[in-house]
Amino acid sequence: MLIDKRVSEFVEELGSNSPAPGGGSAAALVGSLGAALSLMVCNFTEGKPKFSSVQEEIVQIKEKGIVLKNRLLEYVDLDTDAFNEVMKAYKLPKETEAEKAHRSEKIQEATIQATLLPLKVAECCLEVLQLSIRVLTIGNPNTACDASVSGVTAYAGFQGAIFNVKINLGSIKDEEFLQSIRAKFTELQAEADKTYHLILDKAKEVIG
Repeated sequence: MLIDKRVSEFVEELGSNSPAPGGGSAAALVGSLGAALSLMVCNFTEGKPKFSSVQEEIVQIKEKGIVLKNRLLEYVDLDTDAFNEVMKAYKLPKETEAEKAHRSEKIQEATIQATLLPLKVAECCLEVLQLSIRVLTIGNPNTACDASVSGVTAYAGFQGAIFNVKINLGSIKDEEFLQSIRAKFTELQAEADKTYHLILDKAKEVIG
């Protein structure tokens, strides 16, 4: 599994001439790093008398952050798996009309799954963004830089995932599915952009 590799090994594989892992897996990994940094802020805030008024929310953020971090780590491999399924479908035989029809059906199925996976990554990264602005606001100010990096990292993961959603749409024939996906990522994009700018503004306020 990709997530079991050493960091240096993963980076080398990412930079190789292999088509996968690629941007989708990188986006999921980046999102998980953003979640981990929010968790770091929680750990420097939890149990500190100075921050007694926010303990309950910090514990809730930490619990949610753990779930998101682990889910995004799973998506690192699942994104590559989804891409490989698309490649497998394209390699199916296409000599007869029946084979062509079967191949086309499998390509559509695999491409839809390869679109839904990065959409899930984007949704998780948006949730991490929302955690980031909260820990930047209420967390230990000594970790304000880490909270800020959590936010910008989560946004990078989000945007990378959205790119991976969009790149597949030209290959999908199901118009109802396309309309649904476009509406969804437009909604997600607006919320992510808004939260990202809140993070930048807050970081400027507390860090300079």
